[in-house]
Amino acid sequence: MINKISSCPTCGSNKIKKIKRDYSDEYNGKNYIIPDLEFEECPDCGEQLFDREALRKMEKFSPAFKHKKAA
Repeated sequence: MINKISSCPTCGSNKIKKIKRDYSDEYNGKNYIIPDLEFEECPDCGEQLFDREALRKMEKFSPAFKHKKAA
């Protein structure tokens, strides 16, 4: 992340931390996992913040960004 976040934009906590873990989500009723995703998370309120690199990785794994192959 280019700018270091020092406090949570949601609750103001200064405990926000960088985390690296498998991240799971759901799209149209389908669960998927993004392995080893790095992002910032607030332990007080659960707010999750994703930098550009994390968002690109999310796009690779999310079914929301899967394009139909041309016939």
